Amino acid sequence: MRYPLDYPFSLPAEEVVRLLATHSDQGISGTEAQRRSKTYGPNIYPAQPPKSPWLILLAQFRSPIVYLLFFGAIVSLYFKDLLETIAILAVIVINALIGFFMEMQARSSMNALKKMEVILANVIRDGEVQQVPAEVLVPGDLVPLEAGDIIPADGRLITVHRLQCDESSLTGESLPVEKTTEALPPDTIIGDRHNMVFKGAAVINGNGKMIITGIGTHTQLGAITTLVESSAETVTPLDKKLNLLSRKLIWVTLAMTAIFSVTGFIQGKALLTIIETSIALAVAAIPEGLPVVATVALAYGMLLMGRRNAIVKQLSSVETLGSTGVILTDKTGTLTENKIQADTFAFPAESVRVHIENNRLKFPGGPVRQGTENLEKLLLAGLLCNNASETAGDPVEVALIQMAAAADLDILVLTSEYERVAEIPFSSELMMMGTLHRTSSGYFTAAKGSVERLLERCAKLQSGKLIKDLDARSREALLLKAEKMAASGLRVLAFAYHTGKPADPQDLLNGLIYIGMAGFMDPPRLDIKGAIFNCRQAGIKVVMITGDHPQTALNIARKVGLIDETDKAVITGKELPPAGALTPAWRQRILDTAVFARTSPAQKLEIAEVFQQAGAIVAMTGDGINDAPALKKADVGIAMGIRGTQVAKETANIILKDDSFTSIARAVAHGREIFQNIKKFVVYLVSCNLSEIVIVTLLGMIMPGATLLPLQILFLNMVTDIFPALALGLGTGDLTVMLRPPRDPAEPMVTGSDWVRMAFYSASITAAVIIAVTYSKTVLHSDDLTCNHIAFITLTFAQLFHVFNMSSPGSGFLTNEITRNKWVWMAVMICSGLILLVFAVPGLRLVLGLSVIPLNLWLVAVSISLLPLIIFQFYKIFKKKESLPTA
Repeated sequence: MRYPLDYPFSLPAEEVVRLLATHSDQGISGTEAQRRSKTYGPNIYPAQPPKSPWLILLAQFRSPIVYLLFFGAIVSLYFKDLLETIAILAVIVINALIGFFMEMQARSSMNALKKMEVILANVIRDGEVQQVPAEVLVPGDLVPLEAGDIIPADGRLITVHRLQCDESSLTGESLPVEKTTEALPPDTIIGDRHNMVFKGAAVINGNGKMIITGIGTHTQLGAITTLVESSAETVTPLDKKLNLLSRKLIWVTLAMTAIFSVTGFIQGKALLTIIETSIALAVAAIPEGLPVVATVALAYGMLLMGRRNAIVKQLSSVETLGSTGVILTDKTGTLTENKIQADTFAFPAESVRVHIENNRLKFPGGPVRQGTENLEKLLLAGLLCNNASETAGDPVEVALIQMAAAADLDILVLTSEYERVAEIPFSSELMMMGTLHRTSSGYFTAAKGSVERLLERCAKLQSGKLIKDLDARSREALLLKAEKMAASGLRVLAFAYHTGKPADPQDLLNGLIYIGMAGFMDPPRLDIKGAIFNCRQAGIKVVMITGDHPQTALNIARKVGLIDETDKAVITGKELPPAGALTPAWRQRILDTAVFARTSPAQKLEIAEVFQQAGAIVAMTGDGINDAPALKKADVGIAMGIRGTQVAKETANIILKDDSFTSIARAVAHGREIFQNIKKFVVYLVSCNLSEIVIVTLLGMIMPGATLLPLQILFLNMVTDIFPALALGLGTGDLTVMLRPPRDPAEPMVTGSDWVRMAFYSASITAAVIIAVTYSKTVLHSDDLTCNHIAFITLTFAQLFHVFNMSSPGSGFLTNEITRNKWVWMAVMICSGLILLVFAVPGLRLVLGLSVIPLNLWLVAVSISLLPLIIFQFYKIFKKKESLPTA
């Protein structure tokens, strides 16, 4: 036998049977199956191994700030400052543990979504049907297929009877695929390989037999899984920004240390004094609270999103989603309900739009006026010429039953009154179906099928109460109407009937009376249009990438507001060049297009890469196996928790428990709020630390005895910095976040204007400390140790009050997002209490090198610490008045 077959869909069924050395009725023997299993291995694909908890823990330490903290701990240990070493290491461990436990919690939530089950499959071996685990199937096995089965491997169909499969998770096609056995051209794309069935798809109607042509990694599912494994993960934008900020702080520290060291040597200071002050500078430059507060802020956002039906698997994904500029979304099951419904009824005299709302039949454009009788007959024919139930069977037939129920037809009564006595089943050759029913008043025939084939069997046409001959002109008009409906993305079925008993059951489908047509579609979700509007208002480009037909994709895109009614721009997978052959013109065309149809998994990946290479932060949503590679490649992969396949959920960064695109819009808004909060506490922390650098440098030059000690600075950074910064990180965001365009991905966390602002902040805090120390030294004649305490207290409270400078420009002093933040007030009170506690407890005073000072010095220090707050609040009032329009 030859395995794998390159193009089994292009070969006749008999040739596939011969090449795989099997039999179309008997299958292979059990002995041969065991031999082939040893040769080709199990029918499984390599699942992504879960990341080791140890690796998750180690990942928490990969940060320049953490590296800098480690260096500070080593230097402190070298100079035998054990307390400082322990304090720095404690900061590192606390940050790592927070991140570790939050990611493990996300993994736990992920595991709760998994449904572990052993998949069994029927197989014919030695001429008998056996039930075996799907993983032991081998190439050449003969597998019978029935409605409700999950396809256990890729296979070539050799017999079919009304066989239909749902391949939406693989191809993105929402409508069921009608299967055949005829050979196809070698260049047939996967969505059109109707003589093949694929692992993971579902049989929804009919039956048939297949010969397995691919197992494990040789299936379409296996190929996609391999593609997922090869997709490189990207470093998140937040990580990049924080790493860049850390590097800048390191250079600032080195520059200030060099200036102080050179100045110290010139002034003839002792080497030990220079080294100790340099250590203090290094400690002052490191915002120890930054990794802790960033982690807690993201974790808090992660928990909030979890309550809002979004499981976040990685902390940084919370913020990254907020900076998203492009959302690439699948159609089926994401923008649509993944549930077939009638959209249009076309009768000879009129066409009407239709849908079901609250289990009632509604007509959005107005009720049926001229074709009431046609509507009644169409609903009756659709109900009778039907082999489904209200919940199971062919999706179109299910939709017809639901439509009849929504129109208040009593289904049980009608099916009992119209007793079925004969049926001509649907076939790919006939392209229609008919049923004969006996009633108390005679016989009734119901028929449905393709418009062209059904019209060939119709002799008359009903329009309202009038029944007339169906002439050639009327046929042409009806066919043209059907073509227009199909061009708008609808699947069109025609309906007919006649009364009286046919002389021969084979004449059941002759001499029919035409009723009308119904156009079916997978309807958009009710909340999608508003969610897409919000995204577009926020400057986010939403792009649909689907495996469905171009016209169907365009129709849905128009309905959900993705494109304008006149927009016809769509790129199909067939015309899309390979990634290596994309010209600048093609790249621009991709960037300008909002609808992609008939795409393969590899092409979804290529489209995501084009947007990323253009500088966009890309979020990819999807639920199918075919979405997995792009979910991994995107900056944020978002999978559907209900309809999503396990491969998609394992690959994504975020899982929506309610499968709602609206949840994505809410999550984007929340991500933007989190970034605002992160930026506020970064500006707060860095401006505080810059002031510490300048204060240590200046005091080291003008008053070495009053210089802040390394452990004092570390205490400030761990207490008075972290609590206010954490409060900023937990605050409520700006209500206008979704009215502005997304941030420029190339823009750093701290921009040039932010650095200027932070320089002014740090200068004002530095000025307050120097004024307090100078006043104590010259006016109050305090010694160097007391001046050290004055500097410590002034700096502490200046930084605490500085948190109120973080309100938005133009906001009032008493009414802004900072003063409304209860966490800020709690942080100020806690930090004030901790400072008092340090001076009150002898052991803590000793550790930090502090002592009790008189109350008047406390008043001096606290009063002067208010200067930075007063200065900047007056500055904000001045700027606000300056920006007011003149009369």
